[in-house]
Amino acid sequence: MSEQQENNQQKPGFISMVVSVLAAFLGVQTEKNRHRDFQHGNPKAYIIIGVILTILFVFGLIGVVSLVMASAA
Repeated sequence: MSEQQENNQQKPGFISMVVSVLAAFLGVQTEKNRHRDFQHGNPKAYIIIGVILTILFVFGLIGVVSLVMASAA
């Protein structure tokens, strides 16, 4: 990639970071986005978003299991 193209890339926005973390959860991140994230992204932001999404995922699973167990009783 040339310097001009690299300078034209902007830092990823919040939505873009969330989408990147979700894609990483599923293992379908594109090479272009991964490169952008590592070159222009803030690692702390990705870590915080990843932890929050993991917590939401765990609570979602707990909720689904609770609903299934309640309906099975």
